[in-house]
Amino acid sequence: MAARTHVPINPLAGALGGCLLVTALTAGCSGSGSPAEAAKAKGTPALTKAQAEQVLASFAEGLNRAGKRLSAKALHTVETDPQLSMDVAALKLRRAVRKPPGKLAFTSSAFYIPRLTGHPRWFAADTTTGTGDRTLRHALLFTQDKPGSPWLLAADPYIAEPALPKVALDPEGFATPVDPATQDHLAVAPAKLPQAHAALLTDGPNASGAALLADGARTSETYKALKQGERALAGRGVTLSSRFTPAPYKIYALRTKDRGAIVWYVLKQNEAYSATKRGRLSVSGDLVGLAPAKSARTRMDTTVLVQYLATVPPKGRATVNGMYRKAVLAHGS
Repeated sequence: MAARTHVPINPLAGALGGCLLVTALTAGCSGSGSPAEAAKAKGTPALTKAQAEQVLASFAEGLNRAGKRLSAKALHTVETDPQLSMDVAALKLRRAVRKPPGKLAFTSSAFYIPRLTGHPRWFAADTTTGTGDRTLRHALLFTQDKPGSPWLLAADPYIAEPALPKVALDPEGFATPVDPATQDHLAVAPAKLPQAHAALLTDGPNASGAALLADGARTSETYKALKQGERALAGRGVTLSSRFTPAPYKIYALRTKDRGAIVWYVLKQNEAYSATKRGRLSVSGDLVGLAPAKSARTRMDTTVLVQYLATVPPKGRATVNGMYRKAVLAHGS
C-alpha cells in the first residue's frame, strides 16, 4: 500500500518475503428449485459490483491522502486490523526516514463478492499497483462491521501468481464463502492452517500439523532461511529466538472451482534478539520508527504480523500463495 516501503525488514527479511470482485464463487447448489432460489437461500451478495468498485476507489483516495500526509489518523478512515496496525507501523518508518510514499493507483481489478447472511460483510479484490519491475499484485479483503458502517481494508497479502481467478462463481456471478471451521470437500479445515503454519515456521517440517502445508518459499524454505539467519547472527555475537503463533484475527475463505478454498489468515511472530556486548544490535530496516535508534543496547524484542493467502485443495496439501509481513512493535534495552 502507499504506506509501505521496500527497505529490508530486518536481518531475516528475506526469509519471510513478500468486491468489486470479478465476483464470486460457485454456489454449490443442491436439491430442488432454480439456481436463483438456491443462491438466495445461501444469503445475499455483500454488495453490488458497482458498490465494490466505489469502495476500492474511495479506499485509494483515502490511502493516498494518508500517505501524502504521513497520517495514521487518515489511515483509520480506510483500514482496520490487521492491515491498520501494519500500515501505521509502515508510516512510522516513512516518517523516520522522511520519505513519503508515491501515489498509488489500482489497475486490472477483479472482484469476488460472496453471498452472506447478516454482518460483518466482506469481499475480495484481485488488483495490481505499479508498473514494470515495481508491479505488485494484491489480494485485498474489505470488511463492513455493521449496516451503514464504512468498508475498511482488513488484509492485503501480496501474491506472485494468480490465485483469486480460481474462485468459483454462481450463475449470477457471486462467490460462496467457506466456513473456516468446516472441512467439507477440503483436505483441511481453513481454521487449522494458522496453527499448522505457525508450528512449521517455529519448529520445522517435522512439527505437528506441518505436513498440511506444501513445501515452498513461504513454508519450508522460510524455516530454512530463519535457521540460517540465526546461525549468521550467532557468528556476529547475537542470539535470536523466534516463535510464531496464530494471530487473533478472523479467517476468511471462498470456495474455488475445484471445490477447494482460498483462505486469508494471519500469524504473529515474536522475536527476541540479545547480545553480550553493546553495539552488536541496532534498530534498522523494518524496525526503524518503532523504537529509538539507540534503544537496542543488549536486547531487542519485536512483534511482527504476517498475512497469508493460501489455497486448500479437496485433497493434498495446502499451498501458500501470498503474504505481507510487517514489524509492528519493537522494544530495546
